[in-house]
Amino acid sequence: MEAIAKLNNCPMSPRKMRLVVDQIRGQRVEDALNVLKFSQKRVYAEKVEKLLKSAISNWQQVNDERVDEETGLIVKSVMVDSGRMLKRIQPAPQGRAHRIRKRSNHITLVVDTIENEVETEAKSEVE
Repeated sequence: MEAIAKLNNCPMSPRKMRLVVDQIRGQRVEDALNVLKFSQKRVYAEKVEKLLKSAISNWQQVNDERVDEETGLIVKSVMVDSGRMLKRIQPAPQGRAHRIRKRSNHITLVVDTIENEVETEAKSEVE
């Protein structure tokens, strides 16, 4: 059984956020939390860490179980999509103006048990 957590309109560039989420995609939840905790990109990692903890909590509520070595949760997929863009004007010399784009992103994180991941891979190989 998988659980999903979403973060919408996070006021950070999607390109920079993808650098952080690429590090945890496909890893065990415990390893992913450690990677995020000690990441060099602290500001981005804190948002993703909070989202990962939310996904774990969602999984626990659905399954009425605790996360341990036997259940073995993994980060099944993480997607970072661009969100709204705030457009601002920066004054420039000689009466000109430069446009500033303040980007935001949407993050979707899916966690799943290892057994379910193995079953889906086996089904795709048979087909």
